[in-house]
Amino acid sequence: MNRLTPILEARRDAVAAAKKRVSAADLGTRLPTTWTRRDFGVALRFPGLGVIAEVKRRSPSAGNLAAAADAGLTACRYAEAGAAAISVLTEPNHFGGALEDLDTVREAQTTPVLRKDFIVDPYQIIEARVSGADAILLIVAAVGEALSDYLAHASETGLDALVEVHDSAELEIALDAGASIIGVNNRNLADLGVDLSVSERLLPRIPADTVRVAESGIRRRADAERMAAAGADAILVGTSLMTAEDPATLVAAFRDCSQDLQHEAA
Repeated sequence: MNRLTPILEARRDAVAAAKKRVSAADLGTRLPTTWTRRDFGVALRFPGLGVIAEVKRRSPSAGNLAAAADAGLTACRYAEAGAAAISVLTEPNHFGGALEDLDTVREAQTTPVLRKDFIVDPYQIIEARVSGADAILLIVAAVGEALSDYLAHASETGLDALVEVHDSAELEIALDAGASIIGVNNRNLADLGVDLSVSERLLPRIPADTVRVAESGIRRRADAERMAAAGADAILVGTSLMTAEDPATLVAAFRDCSQDLQHEAA
Protein backbone atom coordinates (compact mmCIF):
# COMPACT_ATOMS: atom_id res chain seq x y z
CA MET A 1 0.00 0.00 0.00
CA ASN A 2 1.21 3.50 -0.83
CA ARG A 3 1.09 5.35 2.50
CA LEU A 4 0.66 8.63 0.64
CA THR A 5 -2.78 7.79 -0.79
CA PRO A 6 -4.93 8.17 2.37
CA ILE A 7 -3.06 11.35 3.34
CA LEU A 8 -3.80 12.91 -0.06
CA GLU A 9 -7.46 11.92 0.17
CA ALA A 10 -7.72 13.56 3.57
CA ARG A 11 -6.04 16.73 2.31
CA ARG A 12 -8.47 16.97 -0.59
CA ASP A 13 -11.35 16.74 1.86
CA ALA A 14 -9.74 19.40 4.04
CA VAL A 15 -9.32 21.75 1.08
CA ALA A 16 -12.96 21.26 0.07
CA ALA A 17 -14.03 22.17 3.60
CA ALA A 18 -11.73 25.22 3.66
CA LYS A 19 -13.19 26.49 0.39
CA LYS A 20 -16.67 26.37 1.93
CA ARG A 21 -15.46 28.61 4.75
CA VAL A 22 -13.41 30.98 2.57
CA SER A 23 -13.64 30.94 -1.22
CA ALA A 24 -10.49 31.03 -3.34
CA ALA A 25 -11.43 34.52 -4.53
CA ASP A 26 -11.85 35.80 -0.97
CA LEU A 27 -8.63 34.12 0.13
CA GLY A 28 -6.82 35.88 -2.70
CA THR A 29 -7.83 39.26 -1.28
CA ARG A 30 -5.90 38.40 1.87
CA LEU A 31 -2.54 38.17 0.11
CA PRO A 32 -0.13 40.62 1.75
CA THR A 33 0.26 43.84 -0.20
CA THR A 34 3.72 44.46 1.23
CA TRP A 35 6.02 41.47 1.16
CA THR A 36 9.64 41.08 2.12
CA ARG A 37 10.56 38.01 0.13
CA ARG A 38 13.00 35.65 1.76
CA ASP A 39 14.64 33.81 -1.12
CA PHE A 40 14.53 30.11 -0.30
CA GLY A 41 16.74 28.99 -3.20
CA VAL A 42 19.44 31.56 -2.54
CA ALA A 43 19.49 30.67 1.16
CA LEU A 44 20.36 27.06 0.28
CA ARG A 45 23.36 28.13 -1.83
CA PHE A 46 25.39 29.57 1.03
CA PRO A 47 28.82 28.02 1.81
CA GLY A 48 28.64 24.72 3.60
CA LEU A 49 25.77 22.30 3.54
CA GLY A 50 22.48 24.16 3.86
CA VAL A 51 20.21 22.81 6.57
CA ILE A 52 16.45 23.06 6.19
CA ALA A 53 15.51 22.44 9.81
CA GLU A 54 12.00 21.15 10.34
CA VAL A 55 9.32 21.85 12.89
CA LYS A 56 7.58 18.46 13.12
CA ARG A 57 5.64 17.31 16.17
CA ARG A 58 4.73 13.84 14.94
CA SER A 59 5.35 11.47 12.03
CA PRO A 60 3.69 8.29 10.69
CA SER A 61 6.96 6.38 10.94
CA ALA A 62 8.17 7.55 14.37
CA GLY A 63 4.98 8.54 16.17
CA ASN A 64 5.08 11.47 18.60
CA LEU A 65 8.33 13.41 18.46
CA ALA A 66 7.56 16.54 20.46
CA ALA A 67 3.79 16.84 20.61
CA ALA A 68 3.80 20.06 22.63
CA ALA A 69 6.65 21.78 20.75
CA ASP A 70 6.36 25.53 20.39
CA ALA A 71 6.84 26.24 16.67
CA GLY A 72 8.29 29.73 17.13
CA LEU A 73 10.75 28.78 19.85
CA THR A 74 11.89 25.69 17.93
CA ALA A 75 12.43 27.76 14.78
CA CYS A 76 14.41 30.39 16.69
CA ARG A 77 16.77 27.76 18.05
CA TYR A 78 17.29 26.36 14.57
CA ALA A 79 17.93 29.79 13.05
CA GLU A 80 20.36 30.79 15.78
CA ALA A 81 22.29 27.58 15.12
CA GLY A 82 22.71 28.52 11.46
CA ALA A 83 19.84 26.77 9.67
CA ALA A 84 19.44 28.10 6.13
CA ALA A 85 15.65 27.78 6.20
CA ILE A 86 12.86 26.46 8.38
CA SER A 87 10.42 23.79 7.19
CA VAL A 88 7.05 23.82 8.91
CA LEU A 89 4.81 20.77 8.65
CA THR A 90 1.24 22.04 8.50
CA GLU A 91 -0.58 18.71 8.01
CA PRO A 92 -2.57 18.12 11.23
CA ASN A 93 -3.66 14.49 11.32
CA HIS A 94 -0.40 12.62 10.76
CA PHE A 95 2.19 15.27 11.64
CA GLY A 96 0.55 17.41 14.32
CA GLY A 97 0.93 20.60 12.32
CA ALA A 98 -1.22 23.68 11.82
CA LEU A 99 -1.38 26.39 9.19
CA GLU A 100 -1.02 28.97 11.95
CA ASP A 101 2.49 27.67 12.67
CA LEU A 102 3.71 29.31 9.46
CA ASP A 103 2.97 32.85 10.62
CA THR A 104 4.35 32.05 14.08
CA VAL A 105 7.63 30.83 12.61
CA ARG A 106 7.91 33.73 10.17
CA GLU A 107 7.45 36.26 12.98
CA ALA A 108 9.91 34.46 15.26
CA GLN A 109 12.98 34.55 12.99
CA THR A 110 14.30 35.84 9.65
CA THR A 111 15.25 32.79 7.54
CA PRO A 112 12.96 31.60 4.71
CA VAL A 113 9.94 29.52 5.72
CA LEU A 114 8.84 26.44 3.78
CA ARG A 115 5.29 25.15 4.02
CA LYS A 116 5.71 21.40 4.04
CA ASP A 117 2.38 19.78 3.37
CA PHE A 118 0.63 17.66 0.78
CA ILE A 119 -0.36 20.19 -1.87
CA VAL A 120 -3.25 18.86 -3.94
CA ASP A 121 -4.97 22.11 -4.94
CA PRO A 122 -3.79 25.61 -5.97
CA TYR A 123 -5.88 26.91 -3.07
CA GLN A 124 -3.18 25.64 -0.70
CA ILE A 125 -0.57 27.72 -2.50
CA ILE A 126 -2.52 30.90 -1.77
CA GLU A 127 -3.02 29.69 1.82
CA ALA A 128 0.73 29.26 2.18
CA ARG A 129 1.60 32.82 1.28
CA VAL A 130 -1.31 34.32 3.22
CA SER A 131 -0.03 32.41 6.25
CA GLY A 132 3.58 33.59 5.91
CA ALA A 133 5.41 30.98 3.82
CA ASP A 134 8.20 31.88 1.39
CA ALA A 135 8.19 28.48 -0.31
CA ILE A 136 6.07 25.36 -0.65
CA LEU A 137 6.75 21.66 -1.07
CA LEU A 138 5.40 20.09 -4.27
CA ILE A 139 5.48 16.28 -4.27
CA VAL A 140 5.60 14.77 -7.75
CA ALA A 141 3.89 11.64 -6.43
CA ALA A 142 0.96 13.88 -5.46
CA VAL A 143 0.65 16.26 -8.42
CA GLY A 144 2.12 14.16 -11.26
CA GLU A 145 2.19 15.69 -14.72
CA ALA A 146 0.38 18.77 -13.40
CA LEU A 147 3.65 19.84 -11.77
CA SER A 148 4.28 22.56 -14.36
CA ASP A 149 0.93 24.16 -13.56
CA TYR A 150 1.62 24.06 -9.84
CA LEU A 151 5.06 25.61 -10.34
CA ALA A 152 3.46 28.39 -12.35
CA HIS A 153 0.88 28.99 -9.61
CA ALA A 154 3.64 29.17 -7.01
CA SER A 155 5.66 31.64 -9.08
CA GLU A 156 2.62 33.85 -9.70
CA THR A 157 1.92 33.86 -5.97
CA GLY A 158 5.51 34.87 -5.17
CA LEU A 159 6.64 31.56 -3.71
CA ASP A 160 9.61 29.29 -4.36
CA ALA A 161 8.93 25.55 -4.69
CA LEU A 162 10.90 22.57 -3.46
CA VAL A 163 9.94 19.73 -5.81
CA GLU A 164 10.17 16.32 -4.17
CA VAL A 165 10.96 13.11 -6.06
CA HIS A 166 11.37 9.49 -5.02
CA ASP A 167 12.62 7.76 -8.16
CA SER A 168 13.99 8.23 -11.67
CA ALA A 169 10.58 8.63 -13.33
CA GLU A 170 9.56 11.39 -10.92
CA LEU A 171 12.92 13.08 -11.38
CA GLU A 172 12.34 13.24 -15.13
CA ILE A 173 8.97 14.92 -14.53
CA ALA A 174 10.65 17.48 -12.25
CA LEU A 175 13.41 18.20 -14.75
CA ASP A 176 10.98 18.48 -17.66
CA ALA A 177 8.88 20.93 -15.67
CA GLY A 178 11.90 23.15 -15.10
CA ALA A 179 12.05 22.79 -11.31
CA SER A 180 14.86 24.95 -9.91
CA ILE A 181 14.97 23.28 -6.48
CA ILE A 182 14.68 19.48 -6.36
CA GLY A 183 14.60 17.32 -3.26
CA VAL A 184 15.25 13.59 -3.31
CA ASN A 185 13.28 11.81 -0.59
CA ASN A 186 15.04 8.73 0.72
CA ARG A 187 11.84 7.37 2.27
CA ASN A 188 9.95 4.56 0.54
CA LEU A 189 6.23 5.38 0.37
CA ALA A 190 5.20 1.73 0.57
CA ASP A 191 6.84 0.71 3.83
CA LEU A 192 8.25 4.04 5.10
CA GLY A 193 11.76 2.56 5.13
CA VAL A 194 14.73 4.83 4.46
CA ASP A 195 17.63 4.24 2.08
CA LEU A 196 20.21 7.02 1.66
CA SER A 197 21.47 5.41 -1.54
CA VAL A 198 18.37 6.82 -3.28
CA SER A 199 19.91 10.29 -3.00
CA GLU A 200 23.29 8.92 -4.01
CA ARG A 201 21.75 7.58 -7.22
CA LEU A 202 19.54 10.53 -8.13
CA LEU A 203 21.34 13.67 -6.93
CA PRO A 204 24.19 13.35 -9.48
CA ARG A 205 21.58 13.35 -12.27
CA ILE A 206 20.33 16.79 -11.28
CA PRO A 207 22.04 19.69 -13.13
CA ALA A 208 24.50 21.74 -11.10
CA ASP A 209 22.49 24.94 -11.63
CA THR A 210 19.55 23.33 -9.82
CA VAL A 211 19.51 23.40 -6.02
CA ARG A 212 19.81 19.78 -4.86
CA VAL A 213 18.29 18.74 -1.55
CA ALA A 214 18.50 15.37 0.22
CA GLU A 215 15.51 14.52 2.40
CA SER A 216 14.73 11.93 5.10
CA GLY A 217 16.90 9.55 7.09
CA ILE A 218 19.65 12.03 7.94
CA ARG A 219 20.26 11.34 11.60
CA ARG A 220 23.94 12.00 12.22
CA ARG A 221 26.92 13.86 10.80
CA ALA A 222 28.07 10.83 8.80
CA ASP A 223 24.71 10.77 6.99
CA ALA A 224 25.04 14.44 6.12
CA GLU A 225 28.56 13.82 4.84
CA ARG A 226 27.23 11.10 2.54
CA MET A 227 24.63 13.47 1.13
CA ALA A 228 27.16 16.26 0.64
CA ALA A 229 29.50 13.84 -1.14
CA ALA A 230 26.62 12.81 -3.42
CA GLY A 231 26.14 16.42 -4.47
CA ALA A 232 23.53 17.81 -2.08
CA ASP A 233 23.53 21.57 -1.63
CA ALA A 234 21.21 21.16 1.33
CA ILE A 235 19.52 18.59 3.53
CA LEU A 236 16.04 18.62 5.03
CA VAL A 237 16.07 17.25 8.57
CA GLY A 238 13.15 16.84 10.94
CA THR A 239 13.00 13.80 13.20
CA SER A 240 16.62 13.81 14.36
CA LEU A 241 16.47 17.51 15.25
CA MET A 242 13.11 17.30 17.01
CA THR A 243 14.36 14.43 19.18
CA ALA A 244 17.95 15.65 19.76
CA GLU A 245 19.03 16.72 23.23
CA ASP A 246 20.96 19.59 21.62
CA PRO A 247 19.53 20.34 18.16
CA ALA A 248 21.70 23.46 17.76
CA THR A 249 24.89 21.41 17.94
CA LEU A 250 23.50 18.96 15.41
CA VAL A 251 22.57 21.76 12.99
CA ALA A 252 26.09 23.16 13.28
CA ALA A 253 27.63 19.73 12.67
CA PHE A 254 25.51 19.25 9.56
CA ARG A 255 26.41 22.69 8.20
CA ASP A 256 30.14 22.21 8.59
CA CYS A 257 30.50 18.73 7.14
CA SER A 258 30.66 19.74 3.46
CA GLN A 259 33.40 22.27 4.21
CA ASP A 260 35.37 19.52 5.92
CA LEU A 261 34.96 17.33 2.82
CA GLN A 262 36.27 20.20 0.65
CA HIS A 263 39.35 20.56 2.86
CA GLU A 264 39.99 16.81 2.65
CA ALA A 265 39.72 16.91 -1.17
CA ALA A 266 42.19 19.79 -1.32
